[in-house]
Amino acid sequence: MPLQPVQRRSVPDEVFDQVLSEVVDGEIGAGQPLPSERRLAEVLGVSRPAVREALQRMAATRLVEVRHGGATTVRDFKRYAGLDLLPRLLVRQGELDPEVARSVLEARLAIGPAVAALAASRDGLPLSAVLHTVVARLAAIDDSPTAGVERQRLALEFWDHVVDAADSLVFRLMFNSLRAAYEPALEALAPLMAAEVGQVDAYRLLASALASGDPETARAAAERVLRPATESLLAALAALREE
Repeated sequence: MPLQPVQRRSVPDEVFDQVLSEVVDGEIGAGQPLPSERRLAEVLGVSRPAVREALQRMAATRLVEVRHGGATTVRDFKRYAGLDLLPRLLVRQGELDPEVARSVLEARLAIGPAVAALAASRDGLPLSAVLHTVVARLAAIDDSPTAGVERQRLALEFWDHVVDAADSLVFRLMFNSLRAAYEPALEALAPLMAAEVGQVDAYRLLASALASGDPETARAAAERVLRPATESLLAALAALREE
């Protein structure tokens, strides 16, 4: 996709997003140098400090390698980038990337049951009251126009407590990245997520399984919660790719 002039000159985020698209789409391949700051500023219609800040962010996310006095070289983002890049990859220039969305859903289905099992093994009893409170709030939501988003937020709150109980820094950081990628799309995803966040009984069963301290029951209950929406979303994404 050709680079386009940036309308809001003082926003390095827009520069970052355009250069990121060039890198992710393969328009600028791994090992190739980026255009100079001066050239990027001219093409994008922004100041050099805005370009410099965007490139510094790209270096921080390991998308490029900046050599002192030399060229800024693109790196293979699939090998060097971290989960902190995920929110920017999921929605680029206002559009959902179906392949990234598929990866997020598959990871969520694989990780969620493991987190639930770990939380149960850490003595899930203290979770019982707080999770059942969240489930009660979930059950109390009426079918208003905003119900889908409200239910998704409560589901995120539910899993936030579960991740805390798992007491794993790695799972916590992974959850943070997945949530940061997911939250901006809550409204758009509401119809597809209804099958998951509306199943109050499944959440209630998961809360009880966690409180019982039985990892395998918790794992199975978590999969029961996550799988329906995952499969419907994956089917929708497959149809979108075919179009």
